[in-house]
Amino acid sequence: MLTQEALRAFWTGPVLESNVIVFLTLTGALLLGFLVGYERFYHGRAAGMRTYGLVCMASAALVVIAGYPHEWYGGQVAVSNGADPTRIIQGIVTGIGFLGAGVIMKEGFNISGLTTAASIWAASVTGILVGVGFYLAAILLAIMSAVCMVSVAKFSRRLPSRPAIAISLSFKPGHMPDEKVVQERMLKNGYELAGGSIVVGLHEGKMEWQFVAVAFNRTSGTRISALSRDLVELEGVDSFQLSHARN
Repeated sequence: MLTQEALRAFWTGPVLESNVIVFLTLTGALLLGFLVGYERFYHGRAAGMRTYGLVCMASAALVVIAGYPHEWYGGQVAVSNGADPTRIIQGIVTGIGFLGAGVIMKEGFNISGLTTAASIWAASVTGILVGVGFYLAAILLAIMSAVCMVSVAKFSRRLPSRPAIAISLSFKPGHMPDEKVVQERMLKNGYELAGGSIVVGLHEGKMEWQFVAVAFNRTSGTRISALSRDLVELEGVDSFQLSHARN
């Protein structure tokens, strides 16, 4: 029978204290995720602060609630070995992982959907917290996830970073490009070739290069429009494609 005492159990006493501890744990995990993600963001990699922050926070949520099984469901239901919720949680996490993989798209050097995949996973963990009765922690996780996705991108744009550009060059038939010449042209525009990013191919007698150029800092790299005008004058170039490498 549903009583006021049963409802209050979710918002008072040890259960509420546990929610606060979970919230502090999630906050610390989110900040540490930002720290790791900033290193990737600074170097122009696909996964950035939002992705790392969401994944770290959601992972912490799954682990920390395992320490309070006696307070799941407001302490009103005993968790028995025959109906172990952790097995259900494992299945949910695995299933959501496949769902998240479906929204990640890769085109050349550009990867999109990483933050969306991380947010889907964070949303599933929010649902798990609600399911086990950690309502306050679930609310806080949802709020922090939304703030992470909305505000971190704006905040990260103010931090020092090295923007990256994905470049595809197609050369005229018979022309053999010189890597030093390409490097000098990138240096002239405030970029350097990312180590190990060059992909060389041959299509219909034309040499094709694909690589990532990383700016020295936020302001050193010229705009794509200016870089395109410079690449037109590069010896042997028949066609090219430029795009911001982002997630």
